[in-house]
Amino acid sequence: MKPLDIVSRMRTTGSMYDESFVAPMREDLTDVGFRELRTAEEVDAAFKDSTGTVLVMVNSVCGCAAGRARPGVKLALRTAKKLPQALATVFAGQDPDATTRARSYFAGHPPTSPQVALLKDGALVYLMQRHQIEGRDATEIASDLSRAFEQHCD
Repeated sequence: MKPLDIVSRMRTTGSMYDESFVAPMREDLTDVGFRELRTAEEVDAAFKDSTGTVLVMVNSVCGCAAGRARPGVKLALRTAKKLPQALATVFAGQDPDATTRARSYFAGHPPTSPQVALLKDGALVYLMQRHQIEGRDATEIASDLSRAFEQHCD
């Protein structure tokens, strides 16, 4: 794909990449139970009046999402003693309206890709930013997430 193709694709579809390219990255999370939110309305329906805990992964095509964040999130979900009641994901660069709306629930924090947030009763209680993901392995990420689950999940 030529660089200008990305610009024209974003103007016409709102997405940076061809959907066939990102589908496996989406499935990496949906295959383990994440609900994919593709519109701002879906985000609000999932978060606005939610009760309990929701783990939100801002997915991305970047290497730290593929090699660190997604594996760390999945490991935490397999090994933690307490788990969030719901799992949701938005995809940065692909679903811009949904991603922007999801990040509005992380008020006061800059947007990064990837991001992993834990909401409780619709409010942010934990946020893992890109700088907390880069340079760490899945086990370290899972450990941090498991501690957040232990503190905030019932």
